[in-house]
Amino acid sequence: MFCLSELEDRVRVHPSYLAAPLEDAIKEVLKELFLDKVLSIGLCVSIYDIRSVQGGFVLPGDGAPTYKVRFRIVVFRPFVGEVIAAKFKESDSNGLRLTLGFFEDVYVPAPLIPTPNRCEPDPYNRNQMRWVWKYGDDEFIIDDSCQIKFRVENISYPPVPIERAEDAKPFAPMVVTGTIDDDGLGPVSWWEACAPISDNDED
Repeated sequence: MFCLSELEDRVRVHPSYLAAPLEDAIKEVLKELFLDKVLSIGLCVSIYDIRSVQGGFVLPGDGAPTYKVRFRIVVFRPFVGEVIAAKFKESDSNGLRLTLGFFEDVYVPAPLIPTPNRCEPDPYNRNQMRWVWKYGDDEFIIDDSCQIKFRVENISYPPVPIERAEDAKPFAPMVVTGTIDDDGLGPVSWWEACAPISDNDED
């Protein structure tokens, strides 16, 4: 789910940062440039370290030095087939939206929710729909009561729209599509009663 990626870039350090040690100043600039940004390799969640710094030249008409910096970042880049634990964020007739805390564009579309199921108004939140999975004579509600395990089905990087309606949802540069339609997936409470009993438990 997380990996280290090494990058190289030219970094302009504003004079206001130069009171700090050079590497600390450069790291602050790198945070502004990359932290919480989606790159072609995934979502940058941390500046890990700085491998090398070269240069420090000042361009004509500019009072800030520019450095050639090689550095490593921690990237959130899930792979197809990976099982991840998330939290419920919201749901509607199209499916579920989950959050990892630092990333909130995880979607489970309706066809990837276990069947038979139904979508109904949430009695505790009139602005939201909720999903209910029916298994035999039992019904299991999908809500925020516990963690939800999903399996990654697809990762997409939508192009930035040229025009957006005023009431459009915020643009998501990275979208993870998951499924909970398999054994062991979905709210962890569904499967707690099915957990294997260890030898110690039998004693």
